[in-house]
Amino acid sequence: ISLLLNMLSRLPISHFFAESSPKVRLVRGPHRCEGRVEVERNGEWGTVCDDGWNMEDVEVVCRELGCGAAKGTPSGNLYKPLADEKQKIFIQDVNCNGTEDKLIDCDQVEDVYQCSHSEDSGAICEIPETVRLVGGPGSCKGRLEVKHQDQWGTVCKAGWNLSAAKVVCRQLGCGKATLTKKCCNKDTQGQGLIWLSNVTCSGREGNLQYCLSGLEGNNNCTHDEDTWVECEDPFKLRLVNGDTRCSGRLEVLHKGIWGSVCDDGWGTKEEQVVCQQLGCGKPAFVPAKARRKFVPGDGRIWLDDVHCQGQEQSLEQCQHRSWGYHDCNHKEDVVVFCLGKPCRLGSPHGDRHGGR
Repeated sequence: ISLLLNMLSRLPISHFFAESSPKVRLVRGPHRCEGRVEVERNGEWGTVCDDGWNMEDVEVVCRELGCGAAKGTPSGNLYKPLADEKQKIFIQDVNCNGTEDKLIDCDQVEDVYQCSHSEDSGAICEIPETVRLVGGPGSCKGRLEVKHQDQWGTVCKAGWNLSAAKVVCRQLGCGKATLTKKCCNKDTQGQGLIWLSNVTCSGREGNLQYCLSGLEGNNNCTHDEDTWVECEDPFKLRLVNGDTRCSGRLEVLHKGIWGSVCDDGWGTKEEQVVCQQLGCGKPAFVPAKARRKFVPGDGRIWLDDVHCQGQEQSLEQCQHRSWGYHDCNHKEDVVVFCLGKPCRLGSPHGDRHGGR
């Protein structure tokens, strides 16, 4: 009996954050709530033809996965499979009304015909916030909290180490985890539930819920032992395809992927922040016709509706939509020209691929 109790006391955190394994998944995207749609049949995973695929279908997928609101129906071809991935196309003509709990509950055709993997379905859902850092300077430093049963609670630092901090920083889209012995003082420590303790991670997990932990709420910790996590500032930006490093299409780095910025609401103040952050002086006036000559991006569009006061030290401090949410295409990519003394690139046209 004691052996059984010991085994039960060390379970994956996911045991407390998911009720059952879904029969649908999103793969090859930047997170578990975006990617190419795949469904499971008899232990095998296959894709979904996009014939008839729409937002009602995506709403059901997002609900089944425990993700947030449905945000888009991108082509699954954007999330390209690995070279050795050879999958079948399992279903097509999916028809959901948007209220179903699972994709399997929707009308669908299993005899797939006249459909190729270039027509695979994709889905974008909001990422549910289950981990956060609070009480610190910015979103990448602070007291660790996890959300369970719609309530936020702290994590006891018993057993906590750098490997676990790496997972948190990766999940939040922050930079490299830094080793810190800092603890929370009376002003920054938690006051409510203490959900987890003795968290054990290898450091390679993409999400804290895949680590091991003691039973939720079953610990002898106090808030004097709350876990504090610090990650490096992840925000980087660059100008690509220009003659110099101080001109070109604006790209920002998020979760290890470079993506462009939509020009909705973009103006002089926003350009001023970018030029200053890059050490390129002040913005230069360039006619719209010259800006349109730049090659549009072909990857992610990370930011939209950016609004700056002009005095910010980093574009990260400006207001914008959530990462990855936009209503733009690459014809609206932001192009920036600065007056500062540039460092000329090796090629007269810069890096055409923008590092993707």
